[in-house]
This record gives sequence, structure tokens and C-alpha cells, in this order.
Amino acid sequence: MTYQEKKSIVSLISTILIFTVYCLYKFPEYPKEVLDSKVALHYWGSFVLVLTLVSIAAHIGISIIFNIVFRMTTGEKEPTFADELDKRIELLAFRNSFAMFVIGFLLAMGSLVIDQPLKVMFIVLIVSGFLSDVTGSISRLYHYRRGV
Repeated sequence: MTYQEKKSIVSLISTILIFTVYCLYKFPEYPKEVLDSKVALHYWGSFVLVLTLVSIAAHIGISIIFNIVFRMTTGEKEPTFADELDKRIELLAFRNSFAMFVIGFLLAMGSLVIDQPLKVMFIVLIVSGFLSDVTGSISRLYHYRRGV
């Protein structure tokens, strides 16, 4: 298994763990009997903002730990350059990830059109962001294993 495949698997697992743990931590704090949209908007805004910051920080930390463990176990350094195949795979993964997010964004806006509560729109938007990240990691892993 190559460095890129291992890195994609670690990224996929860390994305799922970070999202799951954060949601389990944050969803019980949802204001249950709130009719005031200002409180609900504050909750969802802080949910998305903190999730984004926590996810970025955790991915950086996990990437550093992965590189240290990779270097200790294999005795090799991580690749310092990306060849044409790496760049092509990265573009394909980005395309698939972006398409997933756009579909989720359109579904979130559609939920507003059919008069769903604001909560539904935010949940669809957050889940689409999560699925977008997972799709990117799976696409990257698939193309490194199967080729372009």
C-alpha cells in the first residue's frame, strides 16, 4: 500500500471520527423549546463555525502524527512532490467532492422552498459538507488503487 493510499484511509477515518464525536457532543446542546429564530441561528452558526475550526485543527494534527508514524514504521520520508498522476487524482477527488457539496447545498435550499424548518436546512447543509469530505477521500483512494 502506497503512502497516498494510507493517507487517504487515515483522512477518511479521521473525518468520520471527528464528525461523529463532534455531533454527539454538540447535538444535546440544541435548544429544544426555542421558537426564537435568533437563538436557533446562533446555535447553528456556532455549530458550523466550531465544527470547521475543530476539523481543520484535527486534520492538521492527525496529518502530522500520521507522517511521524509513517516515517518511524517504514523508515521512508513522505513524498515531497506531486507528479502528474497525483495532481490528476487530486483534481478528480476535488471534482467529486465539490459535486457532492453542490447537491447538498441545492437540497438544503430546496428544503426552505418546501417550507421545512430552518433546522432541516442546516442539517442537510452540514451532512452534505461531511459527505463531500468523505467523497473526496474515497475518490482519492479509489483512483490510487484503480488508476485514473
